Amino acid sequence: MLILNFSHPLTDEQKQQIETLTGEAIAEMIAVPSQMDNDQPFAEQMAAKVAALPLTPEDWQTRPLLIVPPALNFAAAVLLAHLHGLMGYFPPIVRTRPVPDALPPRFEVAEILNLQAVRDAARQRR
Repeated sequence: MLILNFSHPLTDEQKQQIETLTGEAIAEMIAVPSQMDNDQPFAEQMAAKVAALPLTPEDWQTRPLLIVPPALNFAAAVLLAHLHGLMGYFPPIVRTRPVPDALPPRFEVAEILNLQAVRDAARQRR
């Protein structure tokens, strides 16, 4: 699977946790700088970041992708809306959480969120 990381670099331990949770090997990882300019429209900035990725329209629709979203909630929301438009579905994302009482602070992979399944379940309640 290809991981698009819009957040902090992943440690070897976090990569192993992802492979364990997904049952898939990480074939490739692309780090995407996620710093946003608060004085510019987020949709335009995120569109430019995504457009700079070396993926074709076919890749967006057929490659197994896993997203590590940016920590900034507004940037994450715009990214997911943009990716849904490219992919035709919501991609799965990695959720991290702080390791309790860790010094120095560190994060672990908490879960892989299947956003499309969340969306589909919500549709059943309309």
